[in-house]
Amino acid sequence: MQSLDLYIGGKHVPAEDGRTFLRENPVTGETVTRAAAASINDAQKAVDAAAQAFPAWSETSPGARRKALLDAAESLRASADDIVQAMKDEIGATEGWGRFNVMLAADMLVEAASLTTQIKGEIIPSNRPGTTAFAIRQPAGVVLAMAPWNAPVILGVRSIATPLACGNTVVMKTSELCPRTHALVVEAVAKGGFPDGVLNTISNHPDDAPKLVEALIEAPAVRRVNFTGSTRVGKVIGEIAGRNLKPALLELGGKAPMIVLEDADIEAAVAAAGFGAYMNQGQICMSTERIITVGEVGDAFVEAYAQKVASLTAGDPRKGAAPLGSLVNPAAADRVRELVSDAVSKGARLIGGGGDETIMNAAALDHVTPDMRLYREESFGPVSVVIRAGSIDEAVRIANDSEFGLSSAVFGRDVMRAMSVARRIEAGICHVNGPTVHDEAQMPFGGVKASGYGRFGGNWGIAEFTELRWITLQDGALHYPI
Repeated sequence: MQSLDLYIGGKHVPAEDGRTFLRENPVTGETVTRAAAASINDAQKAVDAAAQAFPAWSETSPGARRKALLDAAESLRASADDIVQAMKDEIGATEGWGRFNVMLAADMLVEAASLTTQIKGEIIPSNRPGTTAFAIRQPAGVVLAMAPWNAPVILGVRSIATPLACGNTVVMKTSELCPRTHALVVEAVAKGGFPDGVLNTISNHPDDAPKLVEALIEAPAVRRVNFTGSTRVGKVIGEIAGRNLKPALLELGGKAPMIVLEDADIEAAVAAAGFGAYMNQGQICMSTERIITVGEVGDAFVEAYAQKVASLTAGDPRKGAAPLGSLVNPAAADRVRELVSDAVSKGARLIGGGGDETIMNAAALDHVTPDMRLYREESFGPVSVVIRAGSIDEAVRIANDSEFGLSSAVFGRDVMRAMSVARRIEAGICHVNGPTVHDEAQMPFGGVKASGYGRFGGNWGIAEFTELRWITLQDGALHYPI
């Protein structure tokens, strides 16, 4: 078991009154992490440290910020072994998922480094004689970042990289399910050479999360909020941020559809669906949850998909002998079993499945209908459903028959027709002949409807974490009517 402190103002400090909480391994049940449980007073200290560091950091040159972010990327790569081990211990992740997390997160830091010279403005023609008008972007202030457990390195780094590149300071609230993983990520990034107070981290007991988050958002120095997680919690955060008139970037849940057109390459579609549905045990916001087949292609797809699903067994991630690892906790596994049982009881055909406790093999359900919970509810586990559609129009209607709208995919050899279908899907992201699970540091990542609003990634992130200001310069005398 490892013990963790808070990271405030460049120092590791215990929580007020020495309070802690425990995190258990989801496979063995053994305690693997003891983390500091921050109080509201601790949270305010972190905000104060970030606010004190903001004036100097916001004036730091683009080159200095770029160097710190590039050094942070190297530091993160060097910390990969410890981070991957923490992911195995705290969330039951596989070795492959852990390594991919570190790789993509390092790329995000490199991409953020490139943004430091892309924070641009423009000169706007003015109708007032002698006036030069500027539109400029400036750092917003203290950014509150909240990252989830499922892709802890990718999403942890994403929550802080662009804010730092834009000259903001950050308070990151770590996930209660992977406090050690997030602490290692922040420690690695901080080694890039950021001044004390620019990057701060607090961990908290799960029972304290609601009041702690509300206090952080309401802190006057906090000017931006970003959250990645469930739609249920995102609605609460969005409401608090709105009540305090603070912009929030929310990347929330998903129920990604993949439409398989009649002319689709079955082999390619099956491979993409297998990866998209079951990578990280289906615990990805972009996971392929609904496969919608059009017309006669359904039988051929399901026959091939069944073989793929059967090959995706789960095992103890510490042994590394199976393609899938553990779900994050027993409650998540029980919920998946409930959803599968509900669908089967209402006539769906089960493909694959099985496993013990949090170790669950891949499962799929054919002939899923709207009266089954899996038709609409996000499973966030190793299960996908096949829904049969008689036409393209029906397939699009089914794809859009969801409160969510994050990622999606369309498979078809007639690329222009597939592209026309992609345009009709209500989602922030759509991939033609590619899996629903796909992320790159420079892309505009985000959703619509209950999947949230705002965009991470590339130049689009700059708009989220800067203030756009109008400044004028007057050359010559002005004449006033009074």
